[in-house]
Amino acid sequence: MLAKLLRVLRDSPGFAHKRDISNSLGILETPANGVRNGDDCAAIPDGESHLLFAIEGFIENFVAQMPWFAGYCGVMVNVSDIAAMGGRPIAVVDALWSQGAHEANPILEGLAVAAQRYGVPIVGGHTNQRASHPQLAVAIVGRAKKLLSSFDARPGETLVMAVDLRGEMMEPNPFWNASTAAHAERLRADLEILPTLAEDDLCAAAKDISMAGAIGTTLMLLESSGVGATIDVAAIPRPTQVPLERWLQVFPSYGFILSIESHRVAEVVERFSRRQIAAAPIGLVQAGSELWLAMGEKKELLWDHAQEPFIGTGNR
Repeated sequence: MLAKLLRVLRDSPGFAHKRDISNSLGILETPANGVRNGDDCAAIPDGESHLLFAIEGFIENFVAQMPWFAGYCGVMVNVSDIAAMGGRPIAVVDALWSQGAHEANPILEGLAVAAQRYGVPIVGGHTNQRASHPQLAVAIVGRAKKLLSSFDARPGETLVMAVDLRGEMMEPNPFWNASTAAHAERLRADLEILPTLAEDDLCAAAKDISMAGAIGTTLMLLESSGVGATIDVAAIPRPTQVPLERWLQVFPSYGFILSIESHRVAEVVERFSRRQIAAAPIGLVQAGSELWLAMGEKKELLWDHAQEPFIGTGNR
């Protein structure tokens, strides 16, 4: 089963989409002023804090097939990126192309609902209703008093996964939705956990679980930090009704991978548990560049980012 799981992950669309990043990083220049390209947000030093800047673009089929939810996700995934960096959102802008208002309106309505529920204003953007098909991109700015980063995991730390399991699959897509039916106050307070972990010195390294799923997201974190890890896949929190193979390819509405010093793990897990968010240690960060997956007595090498770069952040 473990060997099959490795093959499925390596060949998954989520892994393929993330590997496309390496081509862009290979062409673009390394940013100046200490800004590290490849994190969930660009973290720009601004006095005693950091200005956070991020953008998300959406696959055309998703926008065409689920326009309202695509609009909603435009805000949802961006505020999650801000939280993953230890920040709080300030505002978003959108860029929307459609073939007339009838295509644009449900997307805009989803954006508006999410903006209200997450408490983040939409302050501008770009609209073109004379395009051949709908497309959407949404950008966000936020601010962090103290950063969480993909570049700061250290050997000996424990990998913790936190995910909101109070949701459902958005079939046929690999999206776990624990957001649209939740109270606005709950959504905002759940995200607040991340910046408080940073500000209370309980965590320095984290990443938002993206289309690469929990394992692919962890691999991005490890590559950026220049470390390896072993993950016990049986320890990964998941809903009982979703098979493990599918769950490991899911993009959850609320999900994070954190790297925590061992003596702080219990407190971090407790902070998520207080808000009924599933959180558990899933592995150990180690020196090197290999990501191993373990299941019972079996252990298999999934990836060596020194031999085969994943997103190309390892030497930046």
